[in-house]
Amino acid sequence: QVQLVESGGGLVQAGASLKLSCAASGRNFIGYSMAWFRQAPGKEREFVAAMSSWSGGMRNYADSVKGRFTISRDNAKNTVYLQMDSLKPEDTAVYYCAAVWTSGRIYSSHRDYNYWGQGTQVTVSS
Repeated sequence: QVQLVESGGGLVQAGASLKLSCAASGRNFIGYSMAWFRQAPGKEREFVAAMSSWSGGMRNYADSVKGRFTISRDNAKNTVYLQMDSLKPEDTAVYYCAAVWTSGRIYSSHRDYNYWGQGTQVTVSS
């Protein structure tokens, strides 16, 4: 099992950057594929980015964030990151970190992940 704790959210102006962190506790973090999802008020949880286990050689991004957001992981620190640049008001949401034990695959559906953090709020003002 793995426990996830997100941090790094906040209130920023449009065009600014934020870097979210997700610290994982538990064993064998390296074997988990990791992802970020977000949920705005009144909307369903949506996929943001995912990265495969081990070296993280496979990555996938939602079209809405491609070119602006970057997912990365530091297995030595048991942490996954989401670098968010050129933020827009429509990026405002609670951002969740998710994990699933898998042999190198990545998934974009929240139904495929069985470990979740508590979320961190990101608010982008216009």
